[in-house]
Amino acid sequence: MTQAQIFAPGNYRFVPGVFQYSAGVAAEPGYRIERVRLMNVVPLAEGFRLIEKTLKAAGRPLSAFCACELRSPKPFDEASFEVFNKAYVGTLAHWGLFDGKSNPVARSNVCPVINPPEEPGFFAFSYTVPDDTAAPSFVIAGSGEAPEGKGNYKDHIISLGDLSEEGLRSKARWVLGEMENRMQALGFNWSDVSVTQLYSAHNVYSLMSEEIDRRGAMRGGLTWHLNRPPVVDLEYEMDCRGVYFERVLAIK
Repeated sequence: MTQAQIFAPGNYRFVPGVFQYSAGVAAEPGYRIERVRLMNVVPLAEGFRLIEKTLKAAGRPLSAFCACELRSPKPFDEASFEVFNKAYVGTLAHWGLFDGKSNPVARSNVCPVINPPEEPGFFAFSYTVPDDTAAPSFVIAGSGEAPEGKGNYKDHIISLGDLSEEGLRSKARWVLGEMENRMQALGFNWSDVSVTQLYSAHNVYSLMSEEIDRRGAMRGGLTWHLNRPPVVDLEYEMDCRGVYFERVLAIK
């Protein structure tokens, strides 16, 4: 895993990933990460405006935006995912967060099986704020069961098309390992996690004790969303965080 880099304008460090998102972020000393969840998914353009308004009210620059959780109507094929990512990153570039090569903002993007949104939008977002007494905080980006940066997903998916118990186990083991690699790059492990999230439309109950809890990944419980990963043929995704200040906005 690549070494973490400091994004000084945002007061956080990040693990470089692909152009559309970093692999994870952690607040620098003297700062903490705050997370805002939305009661309803807010469409992308409107969501960016909401984030801008929230940061301004908090007295924070746009560069403090460090992570987000998106929801999409259904999994993308690889070509349409590329188009979506370029549109999303366009705003980050406008905000000074993406320099054409490096994107510090962590992200997950998953697709609800029940009541999906009509268009992609924000489910939650995170940003840094000053706090001299804050405990270390971090957000690990979502990962499905395929390595990033390989040119495409399908040719590299772990246990492609195998939805048997053993196939799902292989997928889970790979993703759990990726979570651990990303945390390690930021100086954390499962004992530092406040929330672990899992996204799959398949029965993963048997994996909870045999794979997930065994690693200590359910220390704070496990939130299982009946959501699919964002790309066709991916079946299992996770993210996690160590964040201690969270709130919910009732946006209608």
